[in-house]
Amino acid sequence: MARALSLFWRQPFLALVVRRKPMLCKMSTDSHARKVFAAAVEAVQPNSVVRQSIERNGDSVIIDGHKFTLKRNLHLVGFGKAVLGMAAEAERLLGDHLVKGIVSVPHGIQQTLQQHGKDHLLLKENCGIKVMEGAKHNLPDADAQKAAEEIKHLASELTEKDILLVLISGGGSALLPAPIPPISLQEKLDVTRRLAAAGATIQELNTVRRALSDLKGGGLVHYAHPAQVVALILSDVVGDPLDLIASGPTVQSEVGPGEVLSVLERYKLLNSLPASVNDVLGRISQRTKGNKNEMDESEHVLNVVIGSNSIALECAGHRARELGFQPVVLSPRVCGDVRSVSRLYSLLARFACSREEPSAEIAAEILSLGPEVGVESRDLSQTMEFLDKGRTERWDATCLLAGGEPTVELTGKGLGGRNQELALRVGLEMSGLELPPNGPVFLSGGTDGQDGPTEAAGAITDAGLLMEAQAQGLDINSFLANNDSYTFFSHLSAGQHLLVPGLTCTNVMDLHMLLIPSVPTDKSQPTHQVCP
Repeated sequence: MARALSLFWRQPFLALVVRRKPMLCKMSTDSHARKVFAAAVEAVQPNSVVRQSIERNGDSVIIDGHKFTLKRNLHLVGFGKAVLGMAAEAERLLGDHLVKGIVSVPHGIQQTLQQHGKDHLLLKENCGIKVMEGAKHNLPDADAQKAAEEIKHLASELTEKDILLVLISGGGSALLPAPIPPISLQEKLDVTRRLAAAGATIQELNTVRRALSDLKGGGLVHYAHPAQVVALILSDVVGDPLDLIASGPTVQSEVGPGEVLSVLERYKLLNSLPASVNDVLGRISQRTKGNKNEMDESEHVLNVVIGSNSIALECAGHRARELGFQPVVLSPRVCGDVRSVSRLYSLLARFACSREEPSAEIAAEILSLGPEVGVESRDLSQTMEFLDKGRTERWDATCLLAGGEPTVELTGKGLGGRNQELALRVGLEMSGLELPPNGPVFLSGGTDGQDGPTEAAGAITDAGLLMEAQAQGLDINSFLANNDSYTFFSHLSAGQHLLVPGLTCTNVMDLHMLLIPSVPTDKSQPTHQVCP
């Protein structure tokens, strides 16, 4: 075993002191997985992350260790799917010094929140913050462009005595469309759609968006100068890169024409761009060099990530510990094709559930998958060390946690998303392992509560998935070939495997969870099962 893993040992994040407890039954394991997921979502609610990031002390406020004086000089703008709840909490804390505010939020979000009893995430009447809805179907539209123009106008009127509080969450890019003239909104949208259809990553999409946008890539900061800009960010991008979240409106970006052109060329779009886009791309270098106040502007900006996948994983680990599990976080950066990701989790399950010393071949394959799934070898080695230590020392049940955003190659026209397909593939690959409560349980769920165009956020599976499907006449491979994971789980056992949390009001990507029982190394030793 030592030959397959790195020789150093550093206790993984959230590993706990060993305590021996009896094993859980299948029903409680499933419910515990749901409770841990719920705790992760609760930890990154828009109002709570704002409340935890702002310390009010009389006529001053401390954010991320920086103190700002309030003198009826506070202005607020925001854009994103979770921004309404963020703005409601900011107004509650700082409203007595708020002069004016504008937030760009998804079409219909206010009515949706009211219908779901989420009134605490709504702004009060006459609070001084204007709510503008737009971006139907998460696509830039005329309503979102109008909101962007009003936000730009508000920022342009600020002075050195003012503070601009900027609230940003996932979906902010579509809600802040301000193409550089002469590009029209439709022309910019067409370029973005074609890139997405060709398989461009979110990073590549944002690279092009920034180059064609007036407010993204630090543009908002440029218009707000010389005011103090403070941005509170709820991240929905792997690794929390500030320049990519909502395309970085508060982060100075030096996107060269070569970088943008290489993305367009990679997806064979370079020779079919509108004349307006070619015109703007030809002026990128001059635009960047012409910003004489760039250095001065950056000194008046504070960007703070107040909600992220890492924070959700940390709180999920605390909840897992309360439920009697030993939590360990693998990584918040899991990405890559869902096939590779599912292989990783199924191998980790086999590794952890082995009654004998896991083979060096399994460990080697786990390490080899690292580059494909965005996880460093160091993190994989330390996680295997932890799992092996728990196996040999007969720890209690373990909760392996990870997060990120895998991708799915669409080959069919079915319903579902990456989380349901990941759960389906992991369940299939775990075939042959013991069933709960003696075997592992896997959960994959989107923290935004919606996995693809379905009501589900994800699904929960175990090693009995294949047998369960066969007994009910369901052919897993045919559903996978059609990317129809939602239909599969809806038919399987009346949808009991689906994860349906409802409206979550937040988004910090996906949460992956592998619940591993205590595995006795001595086969003659009986296993005790209880339902707490």
